[in-house]
Amino acid sequence: MVKKKLSKLFILVTTIVMTTSIFAGCSKPAPANTNPGTSAAKDEQSVVYNLGAENDTYDPGLATTVGSATVVNQVFEGLMRLNDKNQPELAAAEKVDFDSNNPTKYVFHIRKDAKWSDGQPVKAKDYEYAWKRVLDPAVASGYATQLYYLKNGAAFNGKQAKIDDVGVKAKDDNTLEVELENPTPYFLQLCTLATLMPVRQDIVEKDKDKWATKPETYVGNGPFKVTAYTPDKEMQFVKNDNYWNKAQVKLDKMKFVMIVQQSSALSAFETGEVDYLDSIPSNDVPRLTKEGKVVSLPYIGTYYISLNNKKPGLDNPKVRKALSLAIDRQVLIDKVWQDPRKPATSFVPYGFPDSDSSKQFRDVGGDMLPAKGDVEKAKQLLAEAGFPDGKGFPQVEYAYNNDETHKKIAQAVQDMWKKNLGIEVKLNEVEWKVFTPQRRAGNYFIARDGWIGDYMHPMTMLDIFVTKDGNNHPQYSNPKYDALILGAKKEKDPIKSMQMLHDAEKILIDEDSAMIPVAFYVSNVACKPYVKGVRKTPVGMMYFDRAYVEGKAAAK
Repeated sequence: MVKKKLSKLFILVTTIVMTTSIFAGCSKPAPANTNPGTSAAKDEQSVVYNLGAENDTYDPGLATTVGSATVVNQVFEGLMRLNDKNQPELAAAEKVDFDSNNPTKYVFHIRKDAKWSDGQPVKAKDYEYAWKRVLDPAVASGYATQLYYLKNGAAFNGKQAKIDDVGVKAKDDNTLEVELENPTPYFLQLCTLATLMPVRQDIVEKDKDKWATKPETYVGNGPFKVTAYTPDKEMQFVKNDNYWNKAQVKLDKMKFVMIVQQSSALSAFETGEVDYLDSIPSNDVPRLTKEGKVVSLPYIGTYYISLNNKKPGLDNPKVRKALSLAIDRQVLIDKVWQDPRKPATSFVPYGFPDSDSSKQFRDVGGDMLPAKGDVEKAKQLLAEAGFPDGKGFPQVEYAYNNDETHKKIAQAVQDMWKKNLGIEVKLNEVEWKVFTPQRRAGNYFIARDGWIGDYMHPMTMLDIFVTKDGNNHPQYSNPKYDALILGAKKEKDPIKSMQMLHDAEKILIDEDSAMIPVAFYVSNVACKPYVKGVRKTPVGMMYFDRAYVEGKAAAK
């Protein structure tokens, strides 16, 4: 009975999915009951992945970047996970009770063989503690909004309710009862995210600030565990022998290196020091694609430029719109990225369904910005704001994290603003682990930014801009926008709910120009042919639990 209900729910949750799995340059994983072939038996089951820049945290409850989530995904496991069709499937939970007549209640049954990497059993209270910890205002998680769907989640985070009022309760060691504020058709997708993964209270409370930085205390319930960590250099993993599904894990060990410069990372890939790479120098993408070494995968997100709405000059929507219209997005794609990505003519990218699942949200919403810009309109708006030809405009700084492509984009945009508007902008390259908290805190004027969807619904792109959201880097605030987002979450009619999101996006981009959408992402990846079964989803999640090595020894 439960399986039947769940299958219907999965269809409701994932109204549009990629029908084929995304195995980034690698072949599909071996079937569950298959061992790697004769050649693979001689191969060391070990892969090296370039994580890129060091992240500011690897704490599941605090992680907000793709890089930090990539690490968390190897060490921890949620109640659900994404399968090879990017639909949620059972993971640490062995069963979910759901009644469509009571769509705000879920009961998760934790696997009795689920264990932490130190051998202790995973309990329902570990999820209750983790979720309430994310919502605790004292913790200040940038992703607390992902748990606002829980009954009284937002109220507790806003100090308007008690922790015991939050709609998640461990009924016993293996039963987790969840109550939502409103029906949320994509809730099971949320249960795959790093934010909703469990953490152990006894470990976290002993060393709240550093527990996630030391292998001996970075205890997880996922397929791998960390054995060594050298900040800014590498992280080493081994198979977690206490993982409930360890029979499916073929790799004995992995290494994530942290090579920031794309050209250096590519050299390491070409010499065989790195097996999997998903940050490629833009100048090399056309050549490597032609040679069959790089493929461009769907990646549902938007590269944008954050404008701090509270800074002088940038607090005027006419200025923000002028800066946006002065950019030729197509030139940036043609001259810098040189790949199949599309110019971002609004914020929500392609890939999300509308209320009519045969149509995409982006197609229904249409273009709100010209791909090639509108310099004359930009000049007019800047003059109307009191800065004709850039005269009197305050000195501003464009910050970006140290990456060769980000640097090229920043330089090109700097030139466009100087040439088209007469505005001088200073560039500032910042180390990623410093850049991330600065941007989150609003300690900048203009900053390189980007957002990858967490689940297959446009809400994942738009709710980050509600007032005081932890990921609202532009410090944007508009009560009308907030009301539309909240209304869309509460509205039971999917057509009315989706229209609210369209209306909200129009306010965000067309009216307020809260930030500058630049381009819709693609993911350019390179994977060694002997590495099989690595999976990267359209929302950026990396899975190595079904990966294996086959043919490397024979190729030498």
